[in-house]
Amino acid sequence: MYPITRETLPLLVGAAVGTGGVGAALVLANIQSPLRAPFTFFFLVVAPGAALASTLLGLDPLTRIVIAAAGSLVIDLLVAQLLLMLRMWSIRGGVAGVALVSAVLFLLPLVRHGYARTAGKRASASGRPGRAS
Repeated sequence: MYPITRETLPLLVGAAVGTGGVGAALVLANIQSPLRAPFTFFFLVVAPGAALASTLLGLDPLTRIVIAAAGSLVIDLLVAQLLLMLRMWSIRGGVAGVALVSAVLFLLPLVRHGYARTAGKRASASGRPGRAS
């Protein structure tokens, strides 16, 4: 078995994103395929977990993996429960809901980093000490 190195990691991430994206696209476009169920399952497990792991940058890798795996299941269950409570359950709605929550979680570090950079620029422009990044 070959070790995962810094050179192969982007390839693996790209394959995972592609597989999950194909699964979500098959469900949202209502295309019947034998690959629909496994790819969609992969998307429902990996997308929220990866999004949650991207927000937990301060933790060590093993802790991030454990929290992301548990959080992925929690996000899936909360989306399903919400759709059931609203009597709006459908596979397409569930995949869209998980995709929306995952997108928001992926964008949180970007928004936080952008806000810190903007606050640092404002503080340095006004001459007051502030948070520099």
